[in-house]
Amino acid sequence: MEEVIYRLDARLSAQELADVFRRSGIKRPVDDLPRLEKMLEHGNLLGTAWAGGQVVGVARALTDFSYCCYLSDLAVDKAYQKRGVGKSLVELVRKCVGEQSMLLLLAAPEAAAYYPKIGFEAVPNGWIIKRAS
Repeated sequence: MEEVIYRLDARLSAQELADVFRRSGIKRPVDDLPRLEKMLEHGNLLGTAWAGGQVVGVARALTDFSYCCYLSDLAVDKAYQKRGVGKSLVELVRKCVGEQSMLLLLAAPEAAAYYPKIGFEAVPNGWIIKRAS
């Protein structure tokens, strides 16, 4: 397998996002490219994982970079799962928003067991990494 490279500066097309969503198994509106374009345009933090010139993972978030960050999408191509790509993407986002910001997400039931393994803590309606201060 190719080496995985992580980036915060990459621009994705709606088609690239749809393709990685499909390959990951995450349920997103992959056939609605205009909607995916809006998702990319209005999210303000996008971490990506690349291998062999192809995007193999994304972490798409909405944040104020000081207090809170909502991680709305964490998707990794099934061929790259169980290699630490998802965890590395979360760490990339966490580093970017800083320890004063909480990281919150809502997990799909089939993914819920994954998040405690990478540092998330259960809350009644989602998962959270608490602010350090």
